Amino acid sequence: MKKRYLFILVTVLAVTACSSFRSGPKTEPAAEITTMAAFHAEMSGCQTCHADGSKVTVSDSENHENEQCVSCHGGYEKMANAALEFDPHTSHLGDINCTTCHKGHDAPQFYCNNCHSFNIEAMPFADVPKKAAWDRDWNQEAIQKAIAAGPVEKTDVVVVGAGSTGFNAALTAERKGAKIILFEKAPFTGGNSMLAAGGINAVGTPQQAKKGIKDSVDWFVEDTMKGGRYKNDEKLVRIMAEESADAVKWLESLGVNLDGLKRSGGARVQRTHAPANGASAGPQIIQTLRKVAKREHLDTRLNSRVEKLVLNDNREVVGVVVHGKHSGYYMVAADAVVLATGGYGMNKEMIAWYRPTFAKMTSSNNITATGDGIIMAKEIGASMTDIDWVQAHPTVGKDSRILISETVRGVGAIMVNTDGKRFVNELTTRDRASDAILKQKEGYAWLVFDEQLIAKKKMVRGYEHLGMLKKADTVEGLAKMTGMSALPETIKAYNAYQSTGKDLAFGRSDMPLNLTKPPFYAVRVAPGIHHTMGGVAIDPDSEVLDLQSWPIPGLYAAGEVTGGVHGFNRLGGNAIADTVVFGRRAGAHAAEYALKK
Repeated sequence: MKKRYLFILVTVLAVTACSSFRSGPKTEPAAEITTMAAFHAEMSGCQTCHADGSKVTVSDSENHENEQCVSCHGGYEKMANAALEFDPHTSHLGDINCTTCHKGHDAPQFYCNNCHSFNIEAMPFADVPKKAAWDRDWNQEAIQKAIAAGPVEKTDVVVVGAGSTGFNAALTAERKGAKIILFEKAPFTGGNSMLAAGGINAVGTPQQAKKGIKDSVDWFVEDTMKGGRYKNDEKLVRIMAEESADAVKWLESLGVNLDGLKRSGGARVQRTHAPANGASAGPQIIQTLRKVAKREHLDTRLNSRVEKLVLNDNREVVGVVVHGKHSGYYMVAADAVVLATGGYGMNKEMIAWYRPTFAKMTSSNNITATGDGIIMAKEIGASMTDIDWVQAHPTVGKDSRILISETVRGVGAIMVNTDGKRFVNELTTRDRASDAILKQKEGYAWLVFDEQLIAKKKMVRGYEHLGMLKKADTVEGLAKMTGMSALPETIKAYNAYQSTGKDLAFGRSDMPLNLTKPPFYAVRVAPGIHHTMGGVAIDPDSEVLDLQSWPIPGLYAAGEVTGGVHGFNRLGGNAIADTVVFGRRAGAHAAEYALKK
């Protein structure tokens, strides 16, 4: 199916209109327009994009340039085009920088295809020769020169990585009175958190009380320890459980809706809090954190990769070396640093080294999940824990990198093999579900559900939009379409179990929906790399530990860059809980440490 990207005409019309009120000297018409920069310069000079056409300086974040884009073309709401089969301006990535995809002096990059496989035609200036990526390598010589030159600026706390962990750490530290710089290597914020679908696990919330759900911190801890095969650090797990309700309260205070309540695999009760409208939790959390950070003028710098942790002779953290897209290498002095860089699920070399059996497996991760924080921490002698434990999520869309949220099963979908037969309790832990799928004759499975689930789970419409769903008006029609000959019999049996509340086949305890309302849907799924449970070793205060298990003064870490919280296997809903609880703890302790110096 072809998707057309009808943007050139919009660009020409908008820029032509814009040029009528732009001022400044015009350049001589170019013989041939080759880049977007040349296209704009022909009309109004370099100041069309840059602040001063005579002396072009660009910040790493490219904020001014993006403001210029919006001033002429309008924001994403204006650029949206409902007539398109696929509209990149209504992406789940939200209101991100235009320069993420559109480049002034380089070939455009359709960022969506880092995860998807859309056939996008006629992207403006697509014939421009592509330049080498600014962040293609780590220049050790340049790093050492930056250290030798000394810091160009000073702050109290540096936070590395602007996903949920980083934002929560930075906002918490700032509210403690610390001066913060938040660095993000990507052209927009969000990290893996932007892709999180399910929600945040929490115990003792008003949402649970309203539904009469009995739960406890001890149950939360027991479920998490059992899911991690008792390899977790129980002290960290208990902290996450005890502070989970406050994490939900904190997010709600910022403006996140978490009134929906679902059950994820491995949990004994409904504990996963998500948006009430059934939308994915991650994008809403990140969009809210972005707005709060902007409102509070949090110093957030994009296209800025931290590449070195700098220590003094006493082995204390005193700053970082940053590689900026436009500014190059420079050192920032800081009294404390928080690593919030995420895991290494997209670093093929690290996966092959630590978990070679997963080396050829697809990944649901953001392309930024390359283990930077782990690499930097190891360089200065930090201890690692559980580093080779990698989780395969059982339901990544087959032949794609799109995660089918665990809450789809939690809400009521069943999982069947290529014959249409159930083969596992759909609410078992991710590792066991993945193992069960891989043992099936084709190594993949189908998730099957009906219109009732679509009504409850808004995100599923997104899977349909991406062309991932098979759809039929009858169960028999769906069975014929997918080759699942046993599906009608399987659904009949499951509906009988659901009506009595007893799953005699696999012991599924929570069956909120039957499968009776057409149309009926199926989506192919297979295991894919989803979470790296191991990483930097931390103590309960989120301090990073050295090889002798002593804290490295001034260095903190939280989220997927760390190990110990999830053990051998992470439960669905615990990732966001980890990022919020320990992100806030890391930010608070880093601020307290820095302000005492």
